[in-house]
Amino acid sequence: MAKTRPGVASKIKPGRKELDSYTIKGTNKVVRVGDCVLMRPSDAGKPPYVARVEKIEADARNNVKVHCRWYYRPEESLGGRRQFHGAKELFLSDHFDVQSAHTIEGKCIVHTFKNYTRLENVGAEDYYCRFEYKAATGAFTPDRVAVYCKCEMPYNPDDLMVQCEGCKDWYHPACVGMTIEEAKKLDHFVCAECSSDDDVKKSQNGFTASPADDVKVETKRRKR
Repeated sequence: MAKTRPGVASKIKPGRKELDSYTIKGTNKVVRVGDCVLMRPSDAGKPPYVARVEKIEADARNNVKVHCRWYYRPEESLGGRRQFHGAKELFLSDHFDVQSAHTIEGKCIVHTFKNYTRLENVGAEDYYCRFEYKAATGAFTPDRVAVYCKCEMPYNPDDLMVQCEGCKDWYHPACVGMTIEEAKKLDHFVCAECSSDDDVKKSQNGFTASPADDVKVETKRRKR
């Protein structure tokens, strides 16, 4: 079953009017349709819920309600959090709701996965989404994504990876016998499969540097 979120759900009643925006109580932050917001959880020890605002309405007494579509964190999904899920990853669910606008604590940005990986710095308000999620069945769309490294895992933007100059695949340092510190010091990286047998034998930790190319090793990791 879909999770129950905090706030007072309300059916659509006659006399409601649609609003263009809502100013979060006690702030000057304006919420509009399409914005992503942080909503107060029922348990004070939990992080805020994240939702996308679909519609804003007020009744005759000016009680404001927001129609929202919930984002789920990996640990809230049926499959739970997995190794490749980033700390700021969310799933756009098919769980819609109506909540009191007073439960909105702030605004946030849910980036596409590609745009998130291009951020120079990740702020507290930055999240990303690469999957849609069906709350009742636990199904994801898309159901397949690209995998990397010997471990064949999807990319987690929180983890450092190095790119082989031969096959162009990305590798976790630990999966090729390196520490993160060693990986950061590399000028070049060629995986074992792209190296000759002789080079592999000569190479410490099972990798070798390309002697002819001055291009530095590319790394994937978001600054937090």
